[in-house]
Amino acid sequence: MRVGLYPGTFDPVTLGHIDIITRATVLVDRLVIGVAINRDKGPLFTLEERVAMIEAECAGISARTGVEIVPWPFENLLIDCANDVGASIIIRGLRAVADFEYEFQMVGMNRKLDASIETVFLMAGAEHQAIASRLVKEIARLGGDVSKFVPPAVREALTARFF
Repeated sequence: MRVGLYPGTFDPVTLGHIDIITRATVLVDRLVIGVAINRDKGPLFTLEERVAMIEAECAGISARTGVEIVPWPFENLLIDCANDVGASIIIRGLRAVADFEYEFQMVGMNRKLDASIETVFLMAGAEHQAIASRLVKEIARLGGDVSKFVPPAVREALTARFF
């Protein structure tokens, strides 16, 4: 069984994330989504809120495929989380060249830590390539319309947070 791990902070979950999740399900038998604590990013939403958002947005996908959310938040090494869930593949989404440079370094380090775990990169669909959670939060904070970037429930959560 091919188990993939798609990690992220998902602060908030975007249509780009959902695109990657949906497309990753055809590559693996079971896709585990790991919601990272990542205190360095100073998330807008609590861990519990982010987990609830991704669970709600993936409910339809998981009903059709083997998608599940890691039942605990992870703050350890990505490789350790992959081992904890039995993943042999790490799924990473790419939007731009800047993403690749960072991810390329991460792959090199992760291969040194555990060469048995492969990293697979998926480009976000063309309509989602510009979406970044950081920018979505900024647009929402300034009163802009984020409905093209996030699911309706996430848009509502952003509006509630800022207004």
